[in-house]
Amino acid sequence: MPNIRPSSDLRNKYNEISEFCHKYKEPVYITKNGQGDLAVMSIETYEKLAGKFELYKLLDDGLKAAEQGKTSPFREALEDIRKGLV
Repeated sequence: MPNIRPSSDLRNKYNEISEFCHKYKEPVYITKNGQGDLAVMSIETYEKLAGKFELYKLLDDGLKAAEQGKTSPFREALEDIRKGLV
């Protein structure tokens, strides 16, 4: 279940929000005037999420390259990696 807090808690209960984010590795959703406004998370959680997005982008790029016929045999690709050409 999402942890939803009013914006005043950022000022009044910052340490509590920080502890939650680090302990559960989940974001805290902050509302402003009763409406969703922000998501707050630990740096560790943010970096993990950003890393997943980067991986998904690379996988998508690879699928697009395969669809366009821009592929190399495995041994050839491995040799290029070893040579530092890729």
